[in-house]
Amino acid sequence: MNAVLIALLVLPLLGAALTLAPVFGPEPAAADRRALRLNSVLTGAVLLLAVALAAGFDQDEPARMQATTDVAWIPALDVRLHLGVDGVSLPLIVLTALLTFLCALYSEKRLPSGEGVPSARSFVGLFLLLEVGMLATFAVLDLLLFFLAFEIVLIPMYFLIARWGSGAKAPAANRFILYTLLGSAVMLLGFLLVGSKAGTFDMQALAAAHGAGLSHTTQVVAALAIMVGLAVKAPAWPLHSWLPDAHTAAPTVGSVLLAGVLLKMGTYGLVRVLLPVVPDGTATLAPYLGAFAAVGIVYGSLACLALARPGAKGDLKRLIAYSSVGHMGFVLLGIASLTPAGVNGALFANIAHGLITGLLFFVVGAVKDRYGTADLDTLAGATGAALYGRAPRIGALLAFAAVASLGLPGLAGFWGELLAMFGAFDPAEGLSRPAFVTYMVLAGLGTLLTAAYLLIVVRRVCMGDPEQPAPVAQVADLRPYEAVSWTPLAALTLLAGLWPALLLGLSDPAVKHLLGGG
Repeated sequence: MNAVLIALLVLPLLGAALTLAPVFGPEPAAADRRALRLNSVLTGAVLLLAVALAAGFDQDEPARMQATTDVAWIPALDVRLHLGVDGVSLPLIVLTALLTFLCALYSEKRLPSGEGVPSARSFVGLFLLLEVGMLATFAVLDLLLFFLAFEIVLIPMYFLIARWGSGAKAPAANRFILYTLLGSAVMLLGFLLVGSKAGTFDMQALAAAHGAGLSHTTQVVAALAIMVGLAVKAPAWPLHSWLPDAHTAAPTVGSVLLAGVLLKMGTYGLVRVLLPVVPDGTATLAPYLGAFAAVGIVYGSLACLALARPGAKGDLKRLIAYSSVGHMGFVLLGIASLTPAGVNGALFANIAHGLITGLLFFVVGAVKDRYGTADLDTLAGATGAALYGRAPRIGALLAFAAVASLGLPGLAGFWGELLAMFGAFDPAEGLSRPAFVTYMVLAGLGTLLTAAYLLIVVRRVCMGDPEQPAPVAQVADLRPYEAVSWTPLAALTLLAGLWPALLLGLSDPAVKHLLGGG
């Protein structure tokens, strides 16, 4: 299985390199078609490898690192090519492979337009390089390699926004790269402090030591630096301001991967690095993380309510971006509780958010393509969407994704938020229970606000404005390539909601292992 994991990373890297070679023919249109077909084939092969990795995973020992590779890479710095997966990282690897494949299929039929872009080869090369960085982030077990993988994704995503985006794409891309690079620099300082004091960058060795050999002051300083760097990518309030602009400007596939995978890299790092490596420092900072998480939940929901009201000229993509701030707040709250229930809820919510928000951005992207705008007032007006009557299948999918996002029981969005709030209700020993109960109450308020703005969106977009005459002109409903790209996300959202043990059975032993000195 270690060969499968290596192939999972090497295959898209080779594909990205291949796009630089003159192998697609001299005719531009034919070369574009071949490049996009290559993208679908390679990402499909990566998905098959991820499924094979999951099938070969020993589910009786999800806390044990499996499919491992550990060889020296830079002996002078004691950096090793150390790879492996456990019950925490495996679902994220499968999710990443799935979303990239679905985005590749979607792009083959709906390549985003890019001003001044000579061919689709540059898009495919950047797309495959982005996949390498995302997958490697969840597979590496060395702090410096984690930082390297964390950084690889930034440049491809920057160009996807800046060259294939729309609207104010250049400022949005610049803000994205500025925030994430500064956050990564602070995170690297924390990694270097841990590595220099512990004498190793190996994440398994550091987790096994569980803070032994690191003074309390060292742990607090390192935890603060690492937490700030990862919180930018999460994104945690108030370090979130790059996200709405990036989502609004990004092409559809860029928004799907940004919400579905890139945000998870930050929260995954909190679980993989902070909890086992600097436990004392994490416990000291956990109340503050919980407070920021609770504020982010309410803030994100209030921002969405403001965008959803009539006359606000709210952009639907921007609204979903702000909803991510709230939803990722539940993930951060679960992690801050330092309990198995809370951390398991955070990991479950990670996967659920990737599925549901990926589907939302796909559907909203299709609506924007058909109407030329994502402005809510325009979509709800006399010439607007009224999707139930004009495109019923798209309207049904939008409503399904919305009720899943608000946490309807039986769908994936429910379990993660419930467990995160349960973890806050009874936090780990040493944490202030009154403070965390307060955070839980604020999170509960956030769930009510979330239901309010999502139901307003469904009513306005799917039914139209009741004060305006109903539009009668039809628009194209669900196209075959859209059905192929979106159906797996809807099916998995239902499956995860009805069978939560599918994910919790993998993550629970691994989480307890990490919290106990794994």
